[in-house]
Amino acid sequence: MCHLTLRVRAAPVSSPMFSHKARVVALVSVSLGAAAAALAADDARGWLERMEHALATRNYQGTFVHEHGGQTDTLHVVHRVDDNGVAERIQAMDGSGREFVRRGGELSTYFPDRRVVMVESASQRSLLLAELTQLDSVASQLYTLSEAPETRISGRAAHVIDVEPHDDLRYGYRVWIDGTSAMPLKTQLRTAAGSVVEQLVFTELTLPAHIDDKALQPPFDARNWRWLRHESVMAGAANDAMPALKWQTGPLPPGFRMTGRSTRLLPGGSQTVTHLVFSDGVASVSVFVEATEVGAPAAGGQGAQGQAPTTVTSLGSSTAISTMIDGHKVTAIGEVPAGTVRAIAGSLRATEAGRGAGAGGPGAAHAGGGVHR
Repeated sequence: MCHLTLRVRAAPVSSPMFSHKARVVALVSVSLGAAAAALAADDARGWLERMEHALATRNYQGTFVHEHGGQTDTLHVVHRVDDNGVAERIQAMDGSGREFVRRGGELSTYFPDRRVVMVESASQRSLLLAELTQLDSVASQLYTLSEAPETRISGRAAHVIDVEPHDDLRYGYRVWIDGTSAMPLKTQLRTAAGSVVEQLVFTELTLPAHIDDKALQPPFDARNWRWLRHESVMAGAANDAMPALKWQTGPLPPGFRMTGRSTRLLPGGSQTVTHLVFSDGVASVSVFVEATEVGAPAAGGQGAQGQAPTTVTSLGSSTAISTMIDGHKVTAIGEVPAGTVRAIAGSLRATEAGRGAGAGGPGAAHAGGGVHR
């Protein structure tokens, strides 16, 4: 029997053949890695889109536990979609018994302990996880989407989707989505380092084909309670407490832009408040501007510095900052780190109407620096 031995001489590491092959292998590896990451992001985005569709089109009701800021709340939700549109009711099962009822673009908040009802306009999006259903192309540059290994939540198979921020100016999410119904079974609001800021877990969830009107009604008679309405006013109809002022912004935290502004009458009075909304496509910050006195300084003020101390308050996963800018009380609140809220509030300046340009309208804000961590 003849044995044939083959000897293959390896190419030296420094040889052109080795260098060429190494480059080819490296390029293929990088390409495959990029393709795999893109496919993973597409799969994750697909599950978020299915979740958005489920939240917008399904009837559902259930009980969930909300953990935030060292507190634990139990709430019950009823959500119905029919030919008349979307109706939703969220009830606090402990504490004050507060309830939120959304119908036809109007949100009513009931405070049984104070016998007060607050009524304001509302979007058609679900009160649950509205942020994640707005992940647009701009936000995709600020967050990385990925899918973790499947697991089980409350006996159901769940897809785990991570929405991770690229910096510490915003929070990320981890969502456990039911593999059958695409409903969110558990969600976490997380820092860029992965620490859990807020958690919501369904302990009971059903998808009924029909929901009665009674399930969407508060269990108390509020006809004789005090009703407060946030009324929008037309441009130019604001009273003299805020004369001819237009609010502009300086540099904003990267990715944030002004996405909305409105003027409303304060409940029970004729004074107005300007409401500005800033968003990066997922996270949002609301800023409320209120005149503190007639004849307050207009353009050319020095902002918050040297006018009044800034107060910072933590409200569960939200941060609220209140300060004085150009003779106006400015309150900013959002589910973002305190430094981001502070930077957005501090970027505001009042200018006389018609003077200057810049970030006075939705989408026109500068996306620059100005954030002090």
